Amino acid sequence: MPKKVTLTTPSIDPLDLPDLVDGIVGDLAAHGMFDVTRFADADISGVDLSGISFTECELAGLTAHETQFRAARFVQTRIERLNAPVFAAARATIQDAEILRSRLGSVELYDGEIQRVTVTGSKLGWVNLRAARLCDVQFTGCTIDELDLTNARLARVAFEDCAVQTLRLDGARLVHVDLRGLDMHVIAGVENLTGATLSHAQTVLMAPLFAEHFGITVAG
Repeated sequence: MPKKVTLTTPSIDPLDLPDLVDGIVGDLAAHGMFDVTRFADADISGVDLSGISFTECELAGLTAHETQFRAARFVQTRIERLNAPVFAAARATIQDAEILRSRLGSVELYDGEIQRVTVTGSKLGWVNLRAARLCDVQFTGCTIDELDLTNARLARVAFEDCAVQTLRLDGARLVHVDLRGLDMHVIAGVENLTGATLSHAQTVLMAPLFAEHFGITVAG
């Protein structure tokens, strides 16, 4: 009799921000440190903000096309209505944070650290999470063109009411990853689904893919 596996869901506490001070967008600079501050309704496209650190902050209604967030830190921070056709944040840390109702095109988060994060109601294009580490992450109501998890490490990651055109799992390691709420059209690296949970319907739909991978001939 198969052993019953208990799925561990993401453990994420609600983000509770203190009273915030309105910040001056012109003060944003590379390697700057900002606490308990709200930056809203501004265009910071093309600005170099490498190594910037936000703690207990809110970024609302910003346009950040090709803004450089390399190695930035977003800790206990809410990101809402962010518009970034190119979101350049390689090696960034996003921790105890929320991303809400945002539109991100090319998302460069490779080698990133993403912990205790919710992503809700957002439209994402190509999401490059190669070699990133995701722990306790919840996606809800999101559409994604391509989710590239090549060589990534995922633990306690879940999707609810989400859709992805292409999911890439080459070299990925999954532990307690719930894919039941993710409508997937193309999967690369099917052999790395170990550690994922699928619904019965998903398993049936993916049967031809599994058969091809294992060299099984299905004949009527």
